[in-house]
Amino acid sequence: MNYTDIARQVFALTGPADNIESATHCMTRLRLVLRTKTPAQIEALKKIEGVLGVYDAGEELQIIFGPGRVDRVTEAFLQELEAARAGASPASSSSDGAQSVGRSAAAEPTAQVESAAQAASKAEIGDGKALHAKIRAKNATPVKLLFKRIASIFIPLIPAFIACGLISGTLNVVSKADPAFAQTAVYQLLAIGGSTVFWGMNLFVGYNAAKEFGGTPILGGILGALLAHPGLASVELADGPLVPGRGGVISVLLVAALAAFVEKRLRRIIPEMFSLFLTPLFTFLIAGTIAICVLQPLGGFLSDCIGTAATSAIGSGGAITGFILGGTFLPMVMLGIHQTLTPIHAELLARYGVTILLPVLAMAGAGQVGASFAVYCKTKNRFLKKTIASALPVGIMGVGEPLIYGVTLPLGKPFIGACIGGACGGAVQAQFMVGAATLGISGLPLAAATDQIPVYLLGLVTAYIGGFIATWLIGFDDPPEES
Repeated sequence: MNYTDIARQVFALTGPADNIESATHCMTRLRLVLRTKTPAQIEALKKIEGVLGVYDAGEELQIIFGPGRVDRVTEAFLQELEAARAGASPASSSSDGAQSVGRSAAAEPTAQVESAAQAASKAEIGDGKALHAKIRAKNATPVKLLFKRIASIFIPLIPAFIACGLISGTLNVVSKADPAFAQTAVYQLLAIGGSTVFWGMNLFVGYNAAKEFGGTPILGGILGALLAHPGLASVELADGPLVPGRGGVISVLLVAALAAFVEKRLRRIIPEMFSLFLTPLFTFLIAGTIAICVLQPLGGFLSDCIGTAATSAIGSGGAITGFILGGTFLPMVMLGIHQTLTPIHAELLARYGVTILLPVLAMAGAGQVGASFAVYCKTKNRFLKKTIASALPVGIMGVGEPLIYGVTLPLGKPFIGACIGGACGGAVQAQFMVGAATLGISGLPLAAATDQIPVYLLGLVTAYIGGFIATWLIGFDDPPEES
């Protein structure tokens, strides 16, 4: 797959450069904030090879590529964007040497998508601008903006959680099979590696949070380090010694937001000739003092509430809670708001070493696998069968967008069947309180990072079967073959 050609096609539809306000990506999606967009553009984007789906989230246009692919497409897309903003024509990498975007004879899909974009009338574009402005204003609520910022803070950390979580999970399995291995230097070094993300998490969260809230990133990082500094244990204030790391990532988020607020105000009142020295000094002293005296205790209280609420809900609610959570997670994935749960997973990991929410929520994707397989068995549409056959393997590996946007959601009823399957699997995971030592992955790969692998696999199979049976019974309208 030529990622440069894919990026060029996306840019041809979403550009020019001044139409693109920002371009970022998460684990599976290229996220664009555009000044204007039209329904014709969105439909044309869906037809690009490699695009698994497109979701218009109002302010953001999310183009779904899946893990791995999204990294390479985003890199190529940013190169196209940078070249366009520099006034240069993006270089063509096609074999016939064509130089202009979308004019390569070897890139026939590009010409097709450009033609589709050009088919939009001027009236439609004008209406699209007005509609887009209204949508952006509607979605620019404080709560939605806060969720977006929180997701942006934690999404870059997911690869670290995956790496360390899989190491910890694998060691857990190996040590049970061979207890003597736990006494070896290799095991001990790997165990240190598996816990590394927690030692550095405050720094990374503080850095990213300060950046998102408009402050100096490194100041957020050192304030995060301050809250976790082991030397705090030797300092006594009020009723007793301070507790290093109290409040976890919640305290770090609070102090990073405060530091950004303080820094912006200081830059307004400190003369420019002294700003380089005094602004970071006073920002650190003011925010650090408030953090130790106020925000860390507050963060500790909030952290306790989150941990208690999550564990109590699943512990006391058991299968019923798991059924509800597993059954409602697919709509969250469809809307792209599932990343807002990442801070909760991170807090549970920091407090308990595992998150009991992730195995429950991961069952939503498993239910979708079962639902899609039921569609495969019943449909007479050869194109739909081919789509399911290509998307099922990645669905089993925990990437659900191809099945959502290519199979279950367009057909309607199978999406409901997938939710039922996810609910059944979630009930199993919650009943046995299965925990996962990582986040950012699901499906079959998550098994290696769980603390009860057989039970997790039982829940996975339950979700497959539940989704299959529910979809088979509910049925669906089989789309006719295209002539």
